[in-house]
Amino acid sequence: MSRILVGPFNRVEGDLEVTLETDGDQVRSARVNSPLYRGFEQIMLGHNPMDALVYTPRICGICSVSQSVACAHALADLMQVEMPENGLHCTNLVLANENMTDLLTHFYLFFMPDFARPVYAGEDWFEMIEKRFKATKGDATRVMLPARADFLHLMGLLAGKWPHTLSLQPGGTTKPVEPQERIKLLTIIAGFRRFLETELFGDDLQVIASLTSVTELEQWRLQKPWYSSDFRAFLHLSEQLNLQRLGRATDQFLSYGTYPQSSGKVFKSGVYLGGEHLPLSSVAITEDVSHSWLEGGSKPRHPSVGITIPSLENEAGYSWCKSPRLNDQVVEVGALARQVINDHPLAHSLILENGGNVHSRIVARLLELAIVVPKMEAWAKSIDPKAPFCNHAEMPDNGSGTGMIEAARGALGHWLEVKKGKIHRYQIIAPTTWNFSPRDQQETPGALEQALAGTPIRKGETEPVAVQHVVRSFDPCMACTVH
Repeated sequence: MSRILVGPFNRVEGDLEVTLETDGDQVRSARVNSPLYRGFEQIMLGHNPMDALVYTPRICGICSVSQSVACAHALADLMQVEMPENGLHCTNLVLANENMTDLLTHFYLFFMPDFARPVYAGEDWFEMIEKRFKATKGDATRVMLPARADFLHLMGLLAGKWPHTLSLQPGGTTKPVEPQERIKLLTIIAGFRRFLETELFGDDLQVIASLTSVTELEQWRLQKPWYSSDFRAFLHLSEQLNLQRLGRATDQFLSYGTYPQSSGKVFKSGVYLGGEHLPLSSVAITEDVSHSWLEGGSKPRHPSVGITIPSLENEAGYSWCKSPRLNDQVVEVGALARQVINDHPLAHSLILENGGNVHSRIVARLLELAIVVPKMEAWAKSIDPKAPFCNHAEMPDNGSGTGMIEAARGALGHWLEVKKGKIHRYQIIAPTTWNFSPRDQQETPGALEQALAGTPIRKGETEPVAVQHVVRSFDPCMACTVH
C-alpha cells in the first residue's frame, strides 16, 4: 500500500488537497483536506444583524447570491417578515441566474476539460473532444462565455451587480422592475435558452426535462451523432469510460428545497435514506468536529448552538472542514439530490440503475438547466410592475432565525442568533461542507471520501485522472466550505 497526495487542484474555487491510500491499481481510502480557514462565522459576531447582508456574500465570488439569499431568509425568519409575490419572483430569478450560470460553468470550464488531457490521447474520440473542450482553447469556450455573459445581464437589471449584490433583503428586493425591463428580462432568458437548445442539448428544453428513464435518455442520445451536441458528447464519453461505475458515494441525499412561490417550493425539501423518501427534520442536523482543526470536539452540535473556533491541538484533525451529519448519517447534496427528492423520474431511474456517481451527477445538473430556465421565463412574466417588491419589519433585539436554501452545489444553511441587538452567533453549513467533510466520531468517511474508494489508478499516475473526475463531479466550492 502507498500514499498519494493530490492537490492543489486547478479549476477549483478555493484550496483542496486529497490524500489517497492506494492498493495496487485503485484507491483504498481517501482523506479530504480543506486547507484554508477563513473565519466568517467569527467575523460577524458583535455586528448589527443587517450587516450580515454585506458580509456573507463575500464568502464566495461565484455563489455570493446564494449566501445573500440564505442570509436574507435567516433574517426574515428572525424578523417574521414575508416577501410579496414580486419579491419572490425577483429573488428566484436572481438566485436561478447564479445557479444556472454555475451549472453551465461547471460543465464547460471545470468538468469537460479533463477529457482533453493527454492521458486520453489514444482514444478515438480524443481529437474532437480536445478541439471542443480543451481548457482555455476549446471551441466550446468561445461560444459559452459570451452566452454566459449575456445571461448575467439579468443580474445587472435585478441586482445591480454580481457578485456581492445588496438588492436582496429579508422582505424582498430593493430593485423594482419597470414594464420595459420585464421585456428585457424575457429577452435575456430567451437568448440563454437558445444557447442551451442549440449548443448544449441540440434539442428543446422541454424534451430534456421530460425524459423519464435511463432507457429514454439512451434512446434520445442515439437519435443523432454523439458529436452533434455537448450533452450527447458527454453521454458518449460516459459510456466509453464507464462513468456510471465511478464515484458512487452513499446513495443518501438531502435537499432543503428552493425557489419558493405562494403555492410552495419548485424543488421540494426532504431526505432520501435507505431508498425511502422522508421529510426533513432540521433538528437532526449536527456538526461533528472530531477530525477538524477546531475546538469543541466532545460531541456533535446543532448549528444553532455551534461554535467555530480554530485550534491545531486536535491530534485527530486533518481538515478545517466540519463534518455535518443528518441523524448521524452521511448524506450527499447537489443537483442530483434535488432531483431525486423532487421525484424527477429520470433522477430516480439513474439512482436505481447505478446509484449516485459521476454520470448521474452530471446528468442531473444538465437536467436542472432544462427544468429551471422555463421557470425563469414564467417568473419574469408574472412580475407586476405596479405591485410592491419588498415588505418591511422591525428588527428584534433578541431572537434567532434560520435560512435554508439550495445553491447550485446543494444545501446551504445559515443559523443566526441575536442578543441585545447584535449578532451573538452565526453558523453556516455550505454544500461542499456536506460533501467534502472529514470523518466523524464513528470514523465514517464523508461523501467524497466514500466516493473515491475503489477509484482506478492508471500505471504511473501521480494525479489520477479518474480521481479528478470524481472530485469534479461534486463541483466543489472550497471557499464556502470553511468559514
